Amino acid sequence: MPDNLPENQVPDLDEPWDRGELEAVLATSSDPHNPDPDTIYRIVRETLRFAVVGMSRDLSKPARRIPSYLAAKGGEVIPINPNAERILGQVARDSLDEVAVPVDMVLVFRPSEEAGEVIRSAMVRPEGPVIWLQDGIRADEAAAEARALGRTVVQDLCIYEVHRAFGDTLRRAQERSPGI
Repeated sequence: MPDNLPENQVPDLDEPWDRGELEAVLATSSDPHNPDPDTIYRIVRETLRFAVVGMSRDLSKPARRIPSYLAAKGGEVIPINPNAERILGQVARDSLDEVAVPVDMVLVFRPSEEAGEVIRSAMVRPEGPVIWLQDGIRADEAAAEARALGRTVVQDLCIYEVHRAFGDTLRRAQERSPGI
């Protein structure tokens, strides 16, 4: 994730957002070690490329609807699902290790029992992506390991709900070199 914002400084937004609404959404997470609202703001505003582990082919599942929403808002979504060939017109990878391009975030839609392995794979990536486990998903031991390495980990929190608390402020994806 780009680090062009000074620490703990939230710039003025093009569109207004309600800090109280964001704090209410953040309070739904059971992980007290999740980042503060200013850091969450920076993550949401700066994340452009998402590796989505456990992305579903089933249009009715959140693991498909939420990545589709992020793509519609300008995010670049790399599906990771060993049981699919293509999702959202993109080649699906079997695992995070098969993603050769840098990603800003690893977004996880896998059961808690499997999330630790995903965190450990994500935390050694050289670009240091944010690791975000969707609501209901926690892997405390692996999250603590990643945080000890300086990685940002969010657990048990819906990125869609966070995004909506900002009033749809996801920055449109900037030009990136092709090569997914």
